Amino acid sequence: MNSLFHNPILAELRPLEHVVAVPLMEFTIGAWHIVVSNHMLMVTVAMVVLLVVMPLTFRSRRIIPSGFQNAIEAVCEYLRNDMAHPILHEHTDKYIGYVWTLFFFVLTMNLLGMVPSDKILYLMTQKPNHLGGSATANIWVTGALALVTFMTTHICGVREQGVFPYLKSITPPAPVWLMPLLFVLELIGLIVKPFTLAVRLFANMVAGHLVLATLLGLILIFKNYGVAAGSVLATAALSILELLVAFIQAYIFAFLSTLYIGAAISPEH
Repeated sequence: MNSLFHNPILAELRPLEHVVAVPLMEFTIGAWHIVVSNHMLMVTVAMVVLLVVMPLTFRSRRIIPSGFQNAIEAVCEYLRNDMAHPILHEHTDKYIGYVWTLFFFVLTMNLLGMVPSDKILYLMTQKPNHLGGSATANIWVTGALALVTFMTTHICGVREQGVFPYLKSITPPAPVWLMPLLFVLELIGLIVKPFTLAVRLFANMVAGHLVLATLLGLILIFKNYGVAAGSVLATAALSILELLVAFIQAYIFAFLSTLYIGAAISPEH
């Protein structure tokens, strides 16, 4: 029993490593000192996966798609017809490409974060590594995504309405003396929106790993076969729930981004 709980593989099982940015390499380019972390690596891997998988998925020209292509097209159709179109209306086809890209990019990072690639490599090499992690559990990553949505929202608003009509549409109709106060309040609201967008995704991804870390930590605390069995079963069940959360959070991020764009391009909103 003691040999089980002092197993080096179990000792290396630290789920919280997925939410901590660990430097993998450092180099200098001119005056810039660049640090590449495991989360930066996972963002790059997600980008490469999408750039490779999506073209291969849609290379078939069959009228009736099947398999993985059918699943992806069903998701795209749902996002366009049931989520984006009721918000964007006639502008749907202009901006649906961004919505699709955002959804699949966030989803891919969420799913890659669930793959214990560092543990798999440890089992193969018996050497600790940090080649893995949940990029969406990094506030800088989710903040960057929220910033892109923030910029896209206002660019779309200016594109559809023009600069001055868009600035005018930020505040609702009100007496002239009240306009400066309303403008400040609306401006604060515009800044808060991307902040909440970033924190929502970050917090949900971190919470899942914290719960898993707590359950697995019980094994090392109690060192009991019954507790170990219960912790493993609960972890397996929560991992399935986390898989669902990965899809839900990607959908929420894409939905709120669509909502913000729809409000910016439609003055009546």
